[in-house]
Amino acid sequence: MAAVKSRNGFAETAEGQEIKHKLELMAADIAFNTKSSYSANSVLHPDNSITFVEKHMNYLINHPSLEPSQYLANVRLLTRLR
Repeated sequence: MAAVKSRNGFAETAEGQEIKHKLELMAADIAFNTKSSYSANSVLHPDNSITFVEKHMNYLINHPSLEPSQYLANVRLLTRLR
């Protein structure tokens, strides 16, 4: 049986910092739909709003089998405004 991959501490790695920086650049670019979205976790998000960057970093951390660069490419395609 294969070991379960873990991404604890991903945000502090060089790869995690690079992905976060690219997400921040996307959030600052008007060519992408990067509006905050609803979060049901009112403890972490009292206003029930999670930022674009935080949402996608959390997704990568919680899904360690995903390839971060491929995920980012897909997010770019899905959020680009036409």
